[in-house]
Amino acid sequence: MWVVKLGGSLNADLLLPRWLALLGGLGGGRVAVVAGGGEFADTVRAAQGRWRFDDLAAHNMAVLAMAQTTLMMSSLEPALQLASQTHEITQVLQTGRTALWWPLEALRPAASADTSWDVSSDSLALALARRLNAERLVLVKSCEVAPGDSLDALSAAGIVDARFPHWAREVDFPIDVVSRSDIDKVRAGLLSGR
Repeated sequence: MWVVKLGGSLNADLLLPRWLALLGGLGGGRVAVVAGGGEFADTVRAAQGRWRFDDLAAHNMAVLAMAQTTLMMSSLEPALQLASQTHEITQVLQTGRTALWWPLEALRPAASADTSWDVSSDSLALALARRLNAERLVLVKSCEVAPGDSLDALSAAGIVDARFPHWAREVDFPIDVVSRSDIDKVRAGLLSGR
């Protein structure tokens, strides 16, 4: 099974419905979708800059931003079925549907090293992929991504978060970071199973 994270920067992109239709159709039974926070998370960043509230509040607000995008995606593509916990995602996949992660389990009651902007929806998607024993993680970005760029280079460029390259070294499944325009590449991968 694959975990596919759709970057929140796709929230205003005309390709978003095509991505959702692809994953809702070809992803049935084998894809769990993770939504980025997009402009909802940008609002959290701006509010924290203005009011200087702590990173725990910002983390939880950013998770709720992801939840807002998740609700939008669920409404746009009925083939996606909301699921919170890993066992619920597995149940959705077993019915032949595509799971859409409802990320409220990522809310935290206390601050930790992971409740900072160094950990974004990219790293949360990676953590989910680990819990699900995924075969592949695909991060879809709105910017162009050079095929040979390392995760460290992508992190330095702000394309993935600061914690992502470190956590990625601990997994044994492939990670693809692709551009929004790579929809045919992802389609081919889903069709071939690779």
